[in-house]
Amino acid sequence: MHDLIRELAIFEKAANEVEVTVNQLEEDAFGDNAIVEIRVAEMDGEIVGASLIYEKYSTWKGRSVHLEDLIVRESHRGMGIGSMLFDQIVNLAKERGYGRMEWQVLDWNEPAIAFYKKYGTTYLYDWLDCRLTADDIKKL
Repeated sequence: MHDLIRELAIFEKAANEVEVTVNQLEEDAFGDNAIVEIRVAEMDGEIVGASLIYEKYSTWKGRSVHLEDLIVRESHRGMGIGSMLFDQIVNLAKERGYGRMEWQVLDWNEPAIAFYKKYGTTYLYDWLDCRLTADDIKKL
């Protein structure tokens, strides 16, 4: 999974931004107080895709799910792996009665935008993403 995250960061032109360690990822996904869920796609014993989700809460819609990343190795794209992983999350949202499902896509990632359009995705142009980095938080 960590290798997939690094591959995604390279694709998104942010190779130096990955700070999460394998140990941290294991604890956060599989530890006693796990806060994320990971689903993987395997071919011939190799992990070729994965999704990482977590639950969030909307004051308007209640329990919701956030798809942090949907990753398919570049060598395995176009084989339906992304659709399979995405469909799993949609079905999970239905089963759990989530009020909504959210994720982000980079505005230049045309293949991903086209992929999500097939699902009837609503794009939010009137909401801005906001962030404080770890350094910002320390300064405050």
